[in-house]
Amino acid sequence: MDEARWIAVDQYFERTLGLSDRTLEKTLAASRAAGLPAQEVAPNQARMLQLFAQMCGARRMLEIGTLGGYSAICLARVLPAGGELVTLEANADHARVAADNIAKAGLADRVRILVGDARVSLARLREEGGDPIDFAFIDADKASNPIYLEGVLALSRPGTVIVGDNIIRAGRIVDPTAREDADVRGVFEFFEQMGADRRLSATALQTVGEKGWDGFALARVL
Repeated sequence: MDEARWIAVDQYFERTLGLSDRTLEKTLAASRAAGLPAQEVAPNQARMLQLFAQMCGARRMLEIGTLGGYSAICLARVLPAGGELVTLEANADHARVAADNIAKAGLADRVRILVGDARVSLARLREEGGDPIDFAFIDADKASNPIYLEGVLALSRPGTVIVGDNIIRAGRIVDPTAREDADVRGVFEFFEQMGADRRLSATALQTVGEKGWDGFALARVL
């Protein structure tokens, strides 16, 4: 494995395809200055999320795991007029940084941040009713992925697209002895759940790049 080359290729994509800009760079800088961990999606992954959302004509999106707002900004940018992104963040300090970054990006009018336990926020969204979500991005603590998937499905409709990030765990997903790790176990149960749920058509891809050996799951509600 040549991680330096993986990173160089990602950087080539970023330059050649125009995957970043000054606003996104400022968002990352503000997140680092605030002490947030460098766990955002890579620029090429963010563009992929945008394309998935556009392909399914998403007007209402849900994100679980806001961090500093980088992926929220990328997703909100492709919302049509009147569209909304609801993003869930457990850490109040992270949410404050994200809210500031989103406001500076000029997107505060189309992004709603719910702070607190995502399970509580998902229940709140169900109680609110309203239109189902068209696109969901699950990128929070992996131990709770099965709970998040059920919460997303309760808010979905036929045709809803669901993306789950960081699901390879450097290959530990296929190591039974690694399932003592809560995150590995959560991702394993997430996959088992997707495979058994007849409401879903799902796949997963491994990736390499500046985030190392990783990957994502992609599903569509039937």
